[in-house]
Amino acid sequence: MAVRPSATWRDEVSANTSAELYTPAMLEATDTALTAYEEEVRSLGEASDERILAAVERVVEQLNIIDAEHGAFCTIEREELCEYVDQVLTEQDIDVSGLLARQDMEELTERWRDW
Repeated sequence: MAVRPSATWRDEVSANTSAELYTPAMLEATDTALTAYEEEVRSLGEASDERILAAVERVVEQLNIIDAEHGAFCTIEREELCEYVDQVLTEQDIDVSGLLARQDMEELTERWRDW
């Protein structure tokens, strides 16, 4: 099962290494966005590319808002979030490689992603 990046970040706060970057409000907002994404992806089943991409777009836009409010997502966090988005799809047997082959994901996500 994919581990939410926010869980790793909470561990860092507990170890007192990143408390100033990972505020409770940012962690809570990130968990809320990722929970909604997980639930939506679980409900997709044999969905079309458009429905899958709509779920990805929604979580990316939520993460944009969180980043704008908290200034929290640097390069490492961005990479962790991107990996997580892919892992959640993969765990629901969505062929991410096939999706990438059929769609220009970089072009799409560049339209959505601010962070």
